[in-house]
Amino acid sequence: MSLAQSPEIHRIPSMPFDENTYILRIAGRNDCVVVDPGLEPGKILEHLQTSDLEPAAILNTHGHSDHIAGNEAMKSRWPMVPLVIGHGDAYKLTDPMANLSAMFGIELISPPADQTVAEGDAYEVAGMAFRVLETPGHSAGHVVFVLDGESPVAVGGDMLFRQGIGRTDFPDGDEQAMFDSIRTKLYTLPDNTTVLPGHGPETTIGFEKANNPYVRPE
Repeated sequence: MSLAQSPEIHRIPSMPFDENTYILRIAGRNDCVVVDPGLEPGKILEHLQTSDLEPAAILNTHGHSDHIAGNEAMKSRWPMVPLVIGHGDAYKLTDPMANLSAMFGIELISPPADQTVAEGDAYEVAGMAFRVLETPGHSAGHVVFVLDGESPVAVGGDMLFRQGIGRTDFPDGDEQAMFDSIRTKLYTLPDNTTVLPGHGPETTIGFEKANNPYVRPE
C-alpha cells in the first residue's frame, strides 16, 4: 500500500468538551476513516453524506466518553464497519464508570470493539496504513495512530496538545507514563509530523519539542 499520498483531513469539533473528530481520506477516493466520533454525531453523519463518503473504519484513540459517544450512531448507520481501539481500553466502551460518562450522570455505552490493536500493529484501510503506538498516560490503554511518509500525521488523541498535554487525574491516568510516552514515542517522530489532537488546534512534533512547557525532550 503506497504512502506517497497524504490524507485530506477534516476536523469536526463536538460540544460540550470541544472534542475533535477527524475524517481522513485519500483524494479521489470515497472511502474514509472516522476517528473518535464525539458527542455530536449528527455533524459527522451530515459531513459524510454531503461529501459522499463511506467510512471504512471507526478508530478510537482511547475509551473516554467524549471520544466514543458517536460510535453507536456510526455503527447503527454502517453496522459492518469495524470499530477499532487499543486492547487496553476496549473494556471502557461498554462500561460507563470506566469511560467516565457515569461521573456526568449519564450511562453511555458504545458497541464493543470489532478489533483491538497493540504496539507496532499496522492497520491498513481506505488507502492508508496506520502504525499503532501504545501511549499510556491519559488513560492506560491509549493509542496513537501514525501515518508515516514524507508528510507524517499522528492522530494523537489526548496525549499531546498545542503547548499542552492531556489530563492525568482520571482513575487510570499516570503523569510519569504520560511524560515517558511523549518523550519516547511521540518526540521520536519526525519534526514535521502533524499532530491531530483530541482537543484544540493541530500542531507539529517539532513545534512541541521546542515550545511545549510541560514536556521537553530529554
